[in-house]
Amino acid sequence: MTAATHSSSFPAGPDHADSADAVLLGLDPEQREVATTLRGPVCVLAGAGTGKTRAITHRIAYGVRSGQLMPASVLAVTFTNRAAGEMRGRLRSLGAGGVQARTFHSAALRQLQYFWPKAVGGDVPRLLERKIQFVAEAGARCRIRLDRGELRDVTGEIEWAKVTQTVPADYPAAALKTGREAPRDMAEIAQIYGTYEQLKRDRGMIDFEDVLLLTVGILQDRHDIAEQIRAQYQHFVVDEYQDVSPLQQRLLDLWLGERDSLCVVGDASQTIYSFTGATPDHLLNFRTRYPQATVVKLVRDYRSTPQVVHLANGLLNQAKGRAAEHRLELISQRETGPDPVYAEYPDEPAEAEGVAGRIRDLIAAGVPAGEIAVLYRINAQSEVYEQALADAGVPYQLRGAERFFERQEVQKAILALRGAARSGGNDPLLEDVLELGSQVRAVLSSTGWTAEPPAGSGAVRDQWESVAALVRLAEDFARTRPGATLADLTIELEERKAAQHAPTVQGVTLASLHAAKGLEWDAVFLAGLTDGMMPITYAKTDEQVEEERRLLYVGVTRARLHLTLSWALSRAPGGRASRRPSRFLNGLRPGSVAPVGGPAAERGTRKRGRRGPSLCRVCGKTLTEAGELKLMRCEDCPSDMDEGLYERLRDWRAVQSKEQGLPAYCVFTDKTLMAIAEAAPTEEGELSMISGVGGRKLERYGAEVLAICAGQEPGGEEADDA
Repeated sequence: MTAATHSSSFPAGPDHADSADAVLLGLDPEQREVATTLRGPVCVLAGAGTGKTRAITHRIAYGVRSGQLMPASVLAVTFTNRAAGEMRGRLRSLGAGGVQARTFHSAALRQLQYFWPKAVGGDVPRLLERKIQFVAEAGARCRIRLDRGELRDVTGEIEWAKVTQTVPADYPAAALKTGREAPRDMAEIAQIYGTYEQLKRDRGMIDFEDVLLLTVGILQDRHDIAEQIRAQYQHFVVDEYQDVSPLQQRLLDLWLGERDSLCVVGDASQTIYSFTGATPDHLLNFRTRYPQATVVKLVRDYRSTPQVVHLANGLLNQAKGRAAEHRLELISQRETGPDPVYAEYPDEPAEAEGVAGRIRDLIAAGVPAGEIAVLYRINAQSEVYEQALADAGVPYQLRGAERFFERQEVQKAILALRGAARSGGNDPLLEDVLELGSQVRAVLSSTGWTAEPPAGSGAVRDQWESVAALVRLAEDFARTRPGATLADLTIELEERKAAQHAPTVQGVTLASLHAAKGLEWDAVFLAGLTDGMMPITYAKTDEQVEEERRLLYVGVTRARLHLTLSWALSRAPGGRASRRPSRFLNGLRPGSVAPVGGPAAERGTRKRGRRGPSLCRVCGKTLTEAGELKLMRCEDCPSDMDEGLYERLRDWRAVQSKEQGLPAYCVFTDKTLMAIAEAAPTEEGELSMISGVGGRKLERYGAEVLAICAGQEPGGEEADDA
């Protein structure tokens, strides 16, 4: 479960546990198509917030419960321990607990450990979990001194080289060819890379990339082992397929062999990890590789309001490149919400104080702190927000800090729970305490935890929040697993610890945009949106700039309800106001103009930059309400609408809604139909000028709407008079 979803971490299963069809209840038509298409290659193009995890877990569960898939024959692969843990939890609740859901590295490591004695002999080399120390030693041996930042960046270059299957000698040429911005001389990096590899060999150690490389090597060389794995796993599901690296794709190919029982899920518009070797090419080329593939598009956004979705779509409408050609236009399924807020500040401290003030107001209005996030481009931007939130007395958590289960207070709490579970009824703390949540609170109270948080912020408050997260997790567990015991809970905690699947800490989340991928909150603040930071200064090529745009798109689509975008004109108070808002907001933020000759113009779609106030065409009053702007008149001004045309348009919309499985307003809203009936357009140009008729809707529905306006049936025949 992501760090801020309303649903339980242990979702309840269908009402009829023995019915395969019960798994399909509550799925929309596209999700149902995903769930019931169990044979052959399947490609699911899933936009942000469209329920992709729901679709693929229900697909697996439907296959298992209908007898078409054996649980042990399915391998579901994703990219983070958190996502894999969430998937396992959902599959368990749906009656498909025997299915393996792992990361690429976890699945490969398991296979490597099992087959190593047979394929190589002896013990598996020890796993190097933190390679940065070895990289530092390799640099020292090469007489190349690296500062802390360079050390991190050189480590990243080595990881990129390995996932792209580039050996040390080939690194300079490969890095030049792909336009990488190397942190040091490329020859020096190649030298450090080679020494790093030698150090590992000398000490009998492997890193995470080696896990994939060695597994690939064994499967390529030992056909008997490859066939043994293929006999075990006959059906594969890959989530976040746009993030697959060439090495991961090679491993997937070896798992598959000549078969095509593969379901991939992804969104090219959320490709934001190309610097690590990820590429959307495998997703975009899927239909070329598998011409017979079933392709399903998920575009119904259940996460965000229409206002947030409109901004997200607007960002991508200005995008260029191959990924942009395959973008998905989202359709919000939520009620209307507040418009995104754009805020300009004189300097960064003022921006941070402004954000902290808005957050304090949201919390006062009832939005939980854990449902709020501040997202920024680089981690170095966090400090000013940490200070501002601390000054405002707002609790926060820094995402990417120490792992939850490695915190001393968490380890102490789990140890106490484990001890109480072992003593069972003999523990005096648990006398007459029957409910699991109450048992947990009683045990943790003995370790110093209190029901009320300590005052202020800082280390003491952070420790309290960590233990409080365990209490909430226990209460959630008890609700969805009636009859569960303290021993059951400790087993669950050990499984989560192994997978690093941490519960939510109640505090405002501070995170980089990259770290926010896969998460969501009620309120999101996108801070520091200036040119030079978004896009980042070192994004030089068109491709790099477009990835920055996608990164901002990911940030926007993390918000469910409240979205604030802000920037500062200078770094420090009193500084020269030389900064400009991000170019990605041109044409979207009030007072700005869309890029001239940009992609939107090339596609012939209408620009929507501000052109001064809109006036009522009847009385001349300035219009401000969205509904009035659609009609271009005040609500109470007389209408010259053709009532018969309006009813014919409504009847046509009902047919479209039913055929496409969409809510009627997703075809056209009532206000847009009224505007069409009042204008009675006779050609595309007139129709395109009506608010609510965008380029895509004009292309999809324009001919039929114009036919209806001309008194014809959509097919071209004259309509009968009413």
